[in-house]
Amino acid sequence: MRRLLTAVFVLSVFYSEAGAQTRKDLEEQRQKTLQEISYVDNLLKQTSKEKKESLSELNMISRKLNLRESVVKGLQDEISLLNDRIELNNLAIEMMEGDLKVLKKEYEQALLSSFRSSKANNEIAYILSAKDFNQGYKRLKYLQQVTKFRRQESEIIMELKSEIELSRKKMEEDLARISLLKAREDQQKYLLQDERDKQQRIVKTLGSKETQLQRELDEKRRIARRIESEINKLIEEERKKTITSELSAEQRVLSDNFMENKGRLTWPVDKGVITGHFGLQKHPVLKYVTEENIDIEITSSGSTPVKSVFMGEVAQVFTIRGANMAVIIRHGKYRTVYQNIIEVKVKKGDKVQTGQVIGRVFNDKDDGDKAVLKFMIFDETDKLDPELWISKNN
Repeated sequence: MRRLLTAVFVLSVFYSEAGAQTRKDLEEQRQKTLQEISYVDNLLKQTSKEKKESLSELNMISRKLNLRESVVKGLQDEISLLNDRIELNNLAIEMMEGDLKVLKKEYEQALLSSFRSSKANNEIAYILSAKDFNQGYKRLKYLQQVTKFRRQESEIIMELKSEIELSRKKMEEDLARISLLKAREDQQKYLLQDERDKQQRIVKTLGSKETQLQRELDEKRRIARRIESEINKLIEEERKKTITSELSAEQRVLSDNFMENKGRLTWPVDKGVITGHFGLQKHPVLKYVTEENIDIEITSSGSTPVKSVFMGEVAQVFTIRGANMAVIIRHGKYRTVYQNIIEVKVKKGDKVQTGQVIGRVFNDKDDGDKAVLKFMIFDETDKLDPELWISKNN
């Protein structure tokens, strides 16, 4: 029985500590997500001053919706975690109360037996009535063991009562926490629905501008083709410079280091939110239209410096009609591209370090002073998803 009780205690403590750690992680993630939502809100407030809907605003609201859904999911996960712990504590209390009843009964019987024995035979008389010294010593030890056993049983009963009390207190705290989390969940769901309604209003407004949106999409594709053309041209030029296409020892090391930092590369801007994703994406307004993005869009506001995400060498700096400038940095066989920048501070052939400022994102005064950086990563001519390479923390 005591082994079973110990197992329940250990399980309860282990689960409590593991749950506390998980709840801490969920809380930290929620706070981080709410901070990003607040940042997007500030961007949207600046955009709303222009009193005109745009794809940029729609993309930011879509990102905000994703973040809000993440907060709701985190709250639900924490509630589920607490409910599981309450269930475990209920089981532990039930088992401990069962053990407590048995122990109390055994202790009561032991005391009753001891009382009856002491009335019938005084302990001192019991010892002195021994036929010899050895028997008297054994009787003394026996009485000491009985006393020790009674004391231990009493301590176990008190310990059980204390554990039951503690478990009930934890359950009350968990129930109060669940009530608070459910209130927060309801609030987040209300905000989520409000944002979905706003998203639909903007989609409806922009839906009347299909011709303009199609022109913007065609322009985006033109810019993507220009950048891919520049990348292909660079690869071909480097191939012609050497008899083989193999990288130098220095370039191989740089390639390996770049690869080893996948998922940990610094962001190209100090602060921003991803409002455009890599790969095949459904157009947010135009029905039955998809777009193949070779980049991600990172939206900031105001004067925003652009930084190299890793050490390397500037391979090309060029202008794109209607889309400002682009910088390509070579990291061995990998290349990073930074587009829609102005005030470029580097030139072809320059060595750059991780975090070095290479220019500034163009900020559109007519669109809430937003600064949208187009960021790309290539492995030779293969397009890679930058979100898989940059750090999750910005």
